[in-house]
Amino acid sequence: MRLDEATSRSRLAEHVHGVFATLHPERGPDPTPVVYAVSDDGHVGVPIDTVKPKASSRLQREDNLAADPRGSLLVEHWDAEDWTRLWWVRAECRHVPDPSDALAEELADRLARTVPQYADKPFHRVLVCRIVKVTGWAASED
Repeated sequence: MRLDEATSRSRLAEHVHGVFATLHPERGPDPTPVVYAVSDDGHVGVPIDTVKPKASSRLQREDNLAADPRGSLLVEHWDAEDWTRLWWVRAECRHVPDPSDALAEELADRLARTVPQYADKPFHRVLVCRIVKVTGWAASED
């Protein structure tokens, strides 16, 4: 059954891990597992951190968003034992290349409160996207 927008947004905001897909100019869809935070005004922040090893602090998803600002964040719940508990939410997003300092800081603060490894805000920066549409599905009303 389809989830209404309010329920979809609520489930998105309650979680911190999903798959963020951008569009690579040659390969097409380029999904990556991410940690994220959602602001009250409908923005998603995806951190570029100093915690996990990386070849560079400039990530492919940033180049992808510079070429095409569209992205999609997918969050799901899987239960192998009880398929009545399955659900997913997808947020269609548009990259905000120059977010306000206040918005970037709000998202960094939310990440620091919800992800223990980010308590000290070990970020190069936080990628900010505006949520333009949210859809969802659940196997049951529960």
